[in-house]
Amino acid sequence: MSDGTRSVFSALDNAKTQLYHFKAIVIAGMGFFTDAYDLFCITAVTKLIGRLYYYDPAKDAPGKLPVDINNAITGVALCGTLAGQLFFGWLGDKLGRKKVYGITLVTMVGCALASGLSFGSTATSVIGSLCFFRFWLGFGIGGDYPLSAVIMSEYANQKTRGAFIAAVFAMQGVGILFAGAVSTIVSKAFLSAFPSQPFSKVNVLSTQPEADFVWRIVLMFGAVPAALTYYWRMKMPETARYTALVEGNHKKAANDMAKVLEQDFTVDEASSKAPINPNSSYGFFSKEFVSKHGAQLLGTASTWFLLDIAFYTLNLTQKDVYPAAGLLNKASSMNALEEMYHLSKAMSLIALVAIVPGYWFTVFLIDRIGRFVIQLGGFLLMSIFMAILGFKYGDLRGEKSACGPDSKKDFCGGHPTMFTVLYGLTFFFANFGPNSTTFIVPAELFPARFRSTCHGISAASGKAGAIIGAFVVQYYTQDGDSNGIKKAVIGLSVVNLIGFFFTFLVPETKGKSLEELSGEDQDIGRNAEANGRNYRTDVGPERSQAISTCGSPTKQASSFFFTVSIERNKEKEIAAALIVATILHMVFYHLLIH
Repeated sequence: MSDGTRSVFSALDNAKTQLYHFKAIVIAGMGFFTDAYDLFCITAVTKLIGRLYYYDPAKDAPGKLPVDINNAITGVALCGTLAGQLFFGWLGDKLGRKKVYGITLVTMVGCALASGLSFGSTATSVIGSLCFFRFWLGFGIGGDYPLSAVIMSEYANQKTRGAFIAAVFAMQGVGILFAGAVSTIVSKAFLSAFPSQPFSKVNVLSTQPEADFVWRIVLMFGAVPAALTYYWRMKMPETARYTALVEGNHKKAANDMAKVLEQDFTVDEASSKAPINPNSSYGFFSKEFVSKHGAQLLGTASTWFLLDIAFYTLNLTQKDVYPAAGLLNKASSMNALEEMYHLSKAMSLIALVAIVPGYWFTVFLIDRIGRFVIQLGGFLLMSIFMAILGFKYGDLRGEKSACGPDSKKDFCGGHPTMFTVLYGLTFFFANFGPNSTTFIVPAELFPARFRSTCHGISAASGKAGAIIGAFVVQYYTQDGDSNGIKKAVIGLSVVNLIGFFFTFLVPETKGKSLEELSGEDQDIGRNAEANGRNYRTDVGPERSQAISTCGSPTKQASSFFFTVSIERNKEKEIAAALIVATILHMVFYHLLIH
C-alpha cells in the first residue's frame, strides 16, 4: 500500500474513540431505529386492522385478517426491502455512500407518512394502498442496510470496529421496543377517550370507529426519527476508504479525515489523484473475485438467509404467540383498542427483556470473543431452544379444548412461563448471535469497490428468508393448530442447525484492518510500485512511527508466521467445536424424541 494512502487508513484504524465515532453511530443508528420501527410496528396494528375492515356478522368472532391479506401486509415491505438492498447496495459502490444515503432517508420518510394516509372507501382499496406504500417504504429501508453498515465500518477504528457496527445495528432492538411503546401509548390514549365494552357483550360495537386513526398514527410516527437525522446525514463527509480506493482521490480523503480526526494529513499534488492500475484490479463477475471472495459471499449470504427465516417468523408471529404465553387474553373478551393496548404492552415487554439485551451483549463482547464464536453459538442455541419448543409445543402452550366456555384465555393446561422463557431465550441468542453478526461481517470482508454491493446481496438473501417466513411458515401458525405449529417450529430448528454449519464458510474478522481482510493492502501496494507513486504525509510522531514499522521486513516476517500459527490453531478449534456441537445436538434430539 502506498505511504499516502496507508497513513490515512492507519490513522483511522488506530484512532482513539472520540466524539465523532459516537456521532456517526447515532446518525447511522437512527436510520436503523426507523427501519426496525417501520418493519415491526405492523405487528401491533394488524389485529386492529382486521377488526376494522374484516368483521363478518355471520361469525361470532371479532374481525380477523384473511391469511393471504395478513401475509401480504406483513410481507410486502420485506419484498421492497430485498429490492432496495440490491439496488442501493450497488448504487452505493457506484455513486458513493454519502450521495445515496440521503435518497434512502427521504424515501423512508415519505412512504412512512403515506402508509398512514392509505386511502379508500373499501377494505380492498385501503389494504391495496397500504401494501403499495409499504413496498416502497421497504425499498428505502433496504438501502439503509448496506449503507449504514459500510459507512460505520469505514469510519471505525480497527480495535472497536465490531462494537461500533453492532451499536448501529443494536438500534434495531431499540426501534422494536419503541414501536411497542408508541403503540401502547397511542392505543391507551384513545382507549381512555373512547371506552367500549368487550366483543362478547356488544359484538361489532366493541370496535371503536376512532380506532381507524390509531393504526395510521402509529405507522406515520416512523417518519419522525428519520426526518430528525436528515441534516446531520447530509453533513457527513464521504468515507476516506471510498474516496481513496474507489475514486482514487487521496488528497480529498486526507482532507476529509483531517476534519474528522482533528489531525493534519498532506498528500503531494502530483499524486493526489492516482488511477488504479487496471492490471491488478478485477470486476465483480470475474473469476478472480470468485476465487478470492466467492466462498465468503456464499457464507455471508447463506447464513443471513437461514437466520432470517427463523428470526422474522418469530417477530411477525408475535401477535399469535402472546396468547399462548399467557400475555394476552382471548380477543372476544376485549374491545378493539383494549386488544391492541395489551398486545403492544406484551410486545414492549418481550423487546425489553429478551430482544434489546441480546443486541447490547453483542456490542460489549464482539471485539473480545469475535464474530465467529458469537454466530456459531447463537445458531446452535437457537436450534436447541426451538427444538424443545417444537417437540413439546402442545404441552407448553396448552390447547383450546382445555379451556372452559367462560375462560378468558385462548389456551389452557399448558406451562406459559416455560413457554415464554424458551421463546425469550431464542430471541436473546438470535440477537446475541447471528442476527447481529450477519449484519457486521459483510461490511468488513470485501474490497471497498464491492463492499456495499456484497453487503446488499447478503442482506437481500436474508430478506428472501424473511419472505419465506412471512408467506410460507406463517400459514402453519394462522389457525392455532398445535400440530401445524409444531412442524413449523421443528423445521425452523433444523434451519438454524444448517446455519450453524454454513457459518464455517465465514472467516473471523476481529482485529484485522479492512484492507487486510479484503486483500487491498497487497493490491494497492502493487499499484503504487507499478506506477512509481511517491506520497508525503505529515502526521504526528506516534503515527509516523506506526507507519514506518509497518514496512519493516522483520515485522512483516514475524507477522506472517504469527498469522500462520493462528490459522492452524483456529482450524483445530473449529474442528473441535464442530464435533462437540454435533454430539450435543444429537443428544438433545434423542432426549426430546424419547
